[in-house]
Amino acid sequence: MTPERELRYRYPSVLTIAGSDSGGGAGIQADLKSFAALGCYGTSAITAVTVQNTLGVHGIHSIPPEIVAAQIRAVMDDIKPAAVKVGMVHTPELANIINETLKNYTGVPMIFDPVMVSTSGHKLILDETIAALKAGLIVSADLLTPNLDEAALLCGIPISSLAEMLEAAELLVGMGCKAVLLKGGHLTGPVIQDVYVTSKGIRSVFEAPYIETRNTHGTGCTLSAAIAAQLALGDSMIPAIEKAKNYLSLALEQGKDVHTGEGSGPLNHFFEPKRQAKLVIDRA
Repeated sequence: MTPERELRYRYPSVLTIAGSDSGGGAGIQADLKSFAALGCYGTSAITAVTVQNTLGVHGIHSIPPEIVAAQIRAVMDDIKPAAVKVGMVHTPELANIINETLKNYTGVPMIFDPVMVSTSGHKLILDETIAALKAGLIVSADLLTPNLDEAALLCGIPISSLAEMLEAAELLVGMGCKAVLLKGGHLTGPVIQDVYVTSKGIRSVFEAPYIETRNTHGTGCTLSAAIAAQLALGDSMIPAIEKAKNYLSLALEQGKDVHTGEGSGPLNHFFEPKRQAKLVIDRA
């Protein structure tokens, strides 16, 4: 009688390619916290080191493009993440090399959060990088997650209503990406509306209650990271977005009364962390 073989497992892993936030609220730090809180194994490729706290961004040092590409290859070739999130890409050289490197890993969904302006209003991208993003990462993205300011920069139109959000989302899909989740958090009102548009003609509006808090640093990073985590856990895109938005709302709610620094503070990423997930590979 053949003995039963032991089960082997893997962690659902996610790669974040983004900038480091020394204040811990956004960028790589927010992404890794989100992955861990949702039960995923986080890996990273750092694109820039920022001098940053809750009051703003005081300096940016880009990592050499070849080092960023090497970080991506090291993780993708060995750990083989099930999803990738791309955040802050400061220079056109970085945009191009990240896009070209990721092309070698087909079948892995990529969420691109085009970080251009920080919560405190500081510009995080060079003007010439926008053209490189439009020609590369935006076209390659499975989901683009800009806020209103970022979408306005990419589309060249003002956005101040739901109708204009839908128009902008259509324009962004027209640039070549498969889907766009345009975040409406910068509009005032009791309900936050995000617009989801795909290249296949799907148009949806996700709603969430507005939460009064000054602790909004890293909201965009957290949402896109949470979507990537849910994809790595096996969800399809729309359920992944719904679960990620629920996680973001709770992280905002649970962190709204916490004082961290003198400016825009972070979310409460670990309000209810999930146990590290283990997925069955096969039997050894």
